This record gives sequence, C-alpha cells and structure tokens, in this order.
Amino acid sequence: MTLTKAVRFHEIGTPDVLTLEQVEVGSPKAGEVRLRHVAVGLNYADTYFRNGTYPIPMPNGMGVEASGVIEELGEGVTDFAVGDRVTYTGFINTLGAYSEERLVPANALIKLPEGISCETAAAMTMRGLTSAYLMRRIYDFKAGDTILLHAAAGGVGLIVSQWAKLLGLTVIGTTSSEEKAAIARAHGCDHVINYSHENVAERVRELTNGVGVNVVFDSVGKDTFMSSLDSLKRRGLMVCVGTASGPIAEFNPVLLAMKGSLYITRPALADYIADPAEKKALADELFDHVASGRIKIEINQRYELKDAVQAHRDLEARKTTGSSIFVI
Repeated sequence: MTLTKAVRFHEIGTPDVLTLEQVEVGSPKAGEVRLRHVAVGLNYADTYFRNGTYPIPMPNGMGVEASGVIEELGEGVTDFAVGDRVTYTGFINTLGAYSEERLVPANALIKLPEGISCETAAAMTMRGLTSAYLMRRIYDFKAGDTILLHAAAGGVGLIVSQWAKLLGLTVIGTTSSEEKAAIARAHGCDHVINYSHENVAERVRELTNGVGVNVVFDSVGKDTFMSSLDSLKRRGLMVCVGTASGPIAEFNPVLLAMKGSLYITRPALADYIADPAEKKALADELFDHVASGRIKIEINQRYELKDAVQAHRDLEARKTTGSSIFVI
C-alpha cells in the first residue's frame, strides 16, 4: 500500500472546501494502472464538480486530467508497459487527478509521443481534445468561414484560435481586458471585442457587414447567451461549451426561428472520445499540430497541490490566461 497526497473535498461549496490529504493507493485491479503524476491539469470544469453544478458522491477527489509515468500494471493491461509516459482526461471515471499517485482505468490513457512533455500534456489534453472536436467534428468548416470565440484568451480559446487559422477561418474573439486581447491577437484572433465596454453583437455585425458569423463557441453561458444568438448569421450554429457565468435560462425554441432558424448544441467531450478509434484520431491530430509547433500551448500558471484553493479562486476571478497546471 502506497501513501500519497491528494486534494479532496467532503462537501460542495467555495474553493475553501478543498483540502490536501494523505491517502492510500493500493495495487491496480484488472484493467487499471498505478500512475505517478508529473503534472495535473487545472480546468474550469473542476469548479463545476466542487460547487455542485455536476453532482457527484461525497467525499470525492478533484480533477479529471493529468499526465505521468506508469508504475504498475493491473491484470489484463496489454496496451501499456511500466515506464510509459501517458496522459488522460475524462469525466466521472477519472475524478481524482489532483494527486501525486493514483489508480486509473487503462482505457482512459493516451500514450505520449516523444515530442510532447508531461507538463504540456497536462495543460492540453482536455483543452486540446475539446478544441479538436470543436474544429473537426461539430461543423463542416470551409476556408473563409467566420467564428465568434468567447474567452478567447483562455486555454481552449488559444488552441481553437490557432487551429481555426490553420483551417483558413476568420476569428472574432472576446476578452475582458486589453491585456487578454493582446494575448488573443498573438494566437490568431483577427478581431478582438472587449465585452466589458463593447456591445458584442453590434460589433460582430459591424465586422461581418451585417451578416453575422457561421458559428459561436460560447463557454460563458448565462451572461452571453442572447448576444451570442444575435451574432449568428441566418441558420448559424450556437455551440454552448461552458457556463462560466452560470447556467443558461430556459427558453422557448421558437426564439431560434425568430432569430434566423438558428441551430444550438451543448456537446460534451466524453461523447467525442468514447469511441477509442475517434479518440486516437483526435489525439493524433492534436499531438501532431503541437509537436510540429503549428499550435503552441501556453502554460501561464503553475501551482503546487497545496495551492488548490488559490488556484480555484484565480480561475473563478478570471485571473488566468492560457493553461494552468499543478506541478508534482
């Protein structure tokens, strides 16, 4: 039995419910591996587990993304070997990533190629695979299409912007400050709207000669929902990928017809990586872009596990840009 440190919480609430505890890690069961973490991803989705937006049993671990080195194999694990560098992301089945060591289902793991470090992997597995399905599975993009990207200076935003430029798209990003706007521009945004003092929908219409955009990627939710709809061209697609400002209020679907026969979807990464072949295809394309330098991963915040409370405070205060990780 191995003793290790892990961040856990015993009740839902503010960041202060997170505690660093000593826990036992046993030997892996059939289909599992024991993984020594090198780096752990910090994602806004983590706050949804902590605050009860995503209900889970209590007490529980925190985090769903990390990378590291396999220390021990369970029975029946044949696709990996001790010493392999791997990364993973998921949902309920991978909760507990904020830890030094843990047991992980082998079918959640992705082997890392030589050109990808563990820190880079922890910073991009969830964000990168999310960006991959948004760019390659949600909409049949054609060169010249225009997208509106909320939170353009965030972890997903910076990857989507770069990927969109590889596809020949025009990117209109939104940020809350000039500092973040500069970061967004440096990563491919053609136009940046500062939503703290600009009307997003009006500015989008100006930039598109009154037409609107093909697709909106909205990770903000409640505060931006209507302006996102008002930014779409006729028969455009609204992709709800998060609710940082709170859940979207109920609405009558007739609203979509009134605003131009719009489409709306609320996808989840889990449904785009459930099929092993599709997960591999998305991961391979992502890793190739990153290893070649076509897409750069910005790790702008590093924390230790003992700083989990502060890390969540920074996330919710929108103080972070790019990706954030815990270094083990």
